[in-house]
Amino acid sequence: MSIVFLTAAAADQAAVAQKFGLIPALNEGGPISWSIFIVMVIMSVFSFYIMFTKLIEQQKVLKQAKEVQATFWRANSLEEGAAKLEKNSAFRQLIDDGIAAQKQHGMLTDPVEAHDWLHGAMNRSEDSINSKLAGGLAFLATVGATAPFVGLLGTVIGIYSALIKIGIAGQADIGKIAGPVGEALIMTAIGLFVAVPAVLAYNWLQARNKSIARSMSAFSNDVLGYITSDGKVKPAVKAAPAAAAKAAPAAAAKK
Repeated sequence: MSIVFLTAAAADQAAVAQKFGLIPALNEGGPISWSIFIVMVIMSVFSFYIMFTKLIEQQKVLKQAKEVQATFWRANSLEEGAAKLEKNSAFRQLIDDGIAAQKQHGMLTDPVEAHDWLHGAMNRSEDSINSKLAGGLAFLATVGATAPFVGLLGTVIGIYSALIKIGIAGQADIGKIAGPVGEALIMTAIGLFVAVPAVLAYNWLQARNKSIARSMSAFSNDVLGYITSDGKVKPAVKAAPAAAAKAAPAAAAKK
């Protein structure tokens, strides 16, 4: 007898579960709820796409920054150092633009300070790189700001539709109201699920972009100083790890 009762109870729970959930909630709201849900799915997909592509792009630039620190200033000239970097490197673009600006300055008929001309060219190059790195982040900010309200709109429409049907049926008990209203709130939860990752990704990627911008600005100033001093001014170069390892035993032997 107890087994039959438990089986019947499980069947009733399964039947109730089928009546409530995401799909019933969307069906309750009709085409408008389905349209809102599809919009939020699209927003989420594009948010995660931008998130991962920007992360990969930033990681490449950070790797290039380490390569610049390790090898670039050991070269005898800017051209030689640039040849050691990747062709699509952001730092190589700064170098190439600096070298091109130096050549263009000699062609100017109207006298312009070399430092001002080169500084403007390097700034334009930096702005171009920073703009490329920031591409897509505005979409993340927009999703983070609007997704909760889009989800809330779906909830309002779902509740409105459920209350209209309850009013037509003439049944106002709590059991008839709680289910439709509760499932309509799923849309708000989906909106938050879409918005929170977008906001976190936007803030994180922005912070990384600022770090990259500072690194490029420092490198740009070093390149500018090197060009305007004919190679006399450049950052101090640390000894290579292998060379430092060989120098240590020699120094100990002298002592």
